Amino acid sequence: MTEPWFDPNRYGWIFGAGLGMVGGLLGSLGGTLAPRGKAKPLVMGLFGLSLVACALMLAASIVAFRADQPYGVWFGLGLPGVVGLLVLGSVMPVVQQRYREAEQRRLSAADLG
Repeated sequence: MTEPWFDPNRYGWIFGAGLGMVGGLLGSLGGTLAPRGKAKPLVMGLFGLSLVACALMLAASIVAFRADQPYGVWFGLGLPGVVGLLVLGSVMPVVQQRYREAEQRRLSAADLG
């Protein structure tokens, strides 16, 4: 086994806590702004950036596992990576749909007025 990349007892929680905070922020932004059709580039950009970060955490976890890192290192990276990809990846299409619905409402209102 090689030298651990970080002390999993001290720092292993950071990735999961960070994902939880980012997920909460994205949920609140998407839930309030998407139905109104506001800040679409910001919200969708943050979703995309978060998905890339989760994919990188998962890739780092696989590298750590193959490099015989301790359980806390590869699991501390892998769990938030997998959960983030699954949860954010499943919520992102819903947020996109809310933006489409808001745009459709805007176009319908413009046709009436």
